[in-house]
Amino acid sequence: SPPDRGSFPLDHDGECKEQMKAYLACLQQNGASSTPCRIAGKGYLECRMTKGLMERDEWRNLGMNNVDKGSAPSDTASPPSQSAEGTTKTS
Repeated sequence: SPPDRGSFPLDHDGECKEQMKAYLACLQQNGASSTPCRIAGKGYLECRMTKGLMERDEWRNLGMNNVDKGSAPSDTASPPSQSAEGTTKTS
């Protein structure tokens, strides 16, 4: 059974080691800023929930409800940019 809510047991068997490494590498590449690493963070938490290392919870309760694995989170979307002609375009 999953551990008590609020506890975060160590992954002694390395079941989520690859996801953890990806998240930590992202943090290192981004100066410890977690915002660009939300997709990797969600993958790590998903692994932990799947492997029973933490209790399954809704993404909104974990602050990840707007993070999709295949796209950038909406809170980090690029603002519209100006073209050389001075018209605004969205990316």
